[in-house]
Amino acid sequence: MDYYIDIRLLPDPEFPAAMLMGALFSKLHRALVDLRATDLGVSFPEHRNGHKKSLGQVLRLHGSAAALDHLMATGWLKGMRDHISASDMAEVPADTRYLVVCRRQFKTSAERLRRRRARRHGETLEQAREHIPDSVERKVDLPFATIRSLSTRQTFHLFVEHGDIRQDPVAGRFNAYGLSDEATVPWF
Repeated sequence: MDYYIDIRLLPDPEFPAAMLMGALFSKLHRALVDLRATDLGVSFPEHRNGHKKSLGQVLRLHGSAAALDHLMATGWLKGMRDHISASDMAEVPADTRYLVVCRRQFKTSAERLRRRRARRHGETLEQAREHIPDSVERKVDLPFATIRSLSTRQTFHLFVEHGDIRQDPVAGRFNAYGLSDEATVPWF
């Protein structure tokens, strides 16, 4: 994780930034799946600016020079060039700190859980409502990208959590979203 590339969303009067970030993140996901890459991580250095649930306007790619070169050579940004500005690859600053950027999944909708229970147990929705109270719903305050699943074609919120800052890096593998529950990325 010695190098990085920043991909900044450009202002667009027709598309909100959150929609563009979802499209960009979806394209990255497809590229990471195609490459079977486990050595590329992401962070969102502006996720705290503005709206609390926004990932911000910058997607930062982290990896070795070779891994980033390989990704960028695939043309994965095709179709996004009018909406983004990609920086040149640069070395991570020497005095950087680190953090884990991971996916968090929540069971947020009681009604969705009831439909699922009814389907799995052969119950009516009324019977499922007796087993699943409204109190199971959770309000989530994490930033997210709205993306479409490659396998199910359904749209969902991919919640992203930036962990606590650490002084030392932790090596590990990243998933097909560039996220990890253990491996750190540079934070600066």
